[in-house]
Amino acid sequence: MITDYHTLSGIDKVSILFSVLGENLALTLIKGLSETDIQKIRVHIREMDTVSLSVRKQVIDEYYMTHVSKKFQGEEISDVRRPFGFLETLDDEQLVTLLEVEDARIIAIALTQISPERQMFVLNRMVTEIKGRVLIEMGKLDTIPLEAIVNIATDLEEKTHFLPRSINFSRGGGKNIAEILGRMSPEEEEKYISAISRESPDLMSEVKKYHVTFDDIFSFPDNILRDLMNSVDLDTVALALKGQPQEIVDRVINNLPQKKQAMYEPVEEPRLKRDIDAARKAIIEVARQMEKDDRFKFEDYLAGSEMIE
Repeated sequence: MITDYHTLSGIDKVSILFSVLGENLALTLIKGLSETDIQKIRVHIREMDTVSLSVRKQVIDEYYMTHVSKKFQGEEISDVRRPFGFLETLDDEQLVTLLEVEDARIIAIALTQISPERQMFVLNRMVTEIKGRVLIEMGKLDTIPLEAIVNIATDLEEKTHFLPRSINFSRGGGKNIAEILGRMSPEEEEKYISAISRESPDLMSEVKKYHVTFDDIFSFPDNILRDLMNSVDLDTVALALKGQPQEIVDRVINNLPQKKQAMYEPVEEPRLKRDIDAARKAIIEVARQMEKDDRFKFEDYLAGSEMIE
């Protein structure tokens, strides 16, 4: 094992720098190396004995002192304080496009500069193997010299000029499908739900987190049911409740303000099914608006939601 820093040659030090930082990262620091030089370094790394941790640290410290200090001598600290500030100008899709082709260590460096929410968005778009490597690298960034960080930031910022412009679009998914189903007639809705359940059970599990039927509304707790029904015209509530079990009707009425309870009149005469369906759809739309207003989340109460007693 190499334990004496003073016995190292120049190529020893460069090889250690490549080993510690990884070739891609080291090349952002050491400019002007030819392909022949890089090949020699690769061979030398394989031939070198194991290097002690203290010697590796001395090599990194020497590089920092002799190169980084010179580079930033006399510069204002504000020039390098936020080298990754440009990431804040990218939307999530652009961020994924920028990072998904990079080395795991470079992805890790970039991710540590952004919020945990954005970190998870990027990681969730990566395959499991890459995600694992990035997470490991995120825990090993303390040995990377400042100049390497700044160089990586500069390189990534240059690459942003070639990104597609920001475009708002939807990637579909279970929530989008649930919204489409909710706007169909009950017959169509049932037909497509059966088809999705048969062809793609996993997708149906995701859809169920967001797909709301009129019957699902009665799985909501009383406080949400009260706010929902109190936000709908009383005649619409009465029409929507036609044909429902009496215990459901009683629960809705008992959750209305006393004045509305006194005014409530059930629909006794026969009505067209499409009118009843329309009334129920109107209530579901109010529920959807309440969710958009962050008053509750469908997925907390619908099928597939995990509950702990």
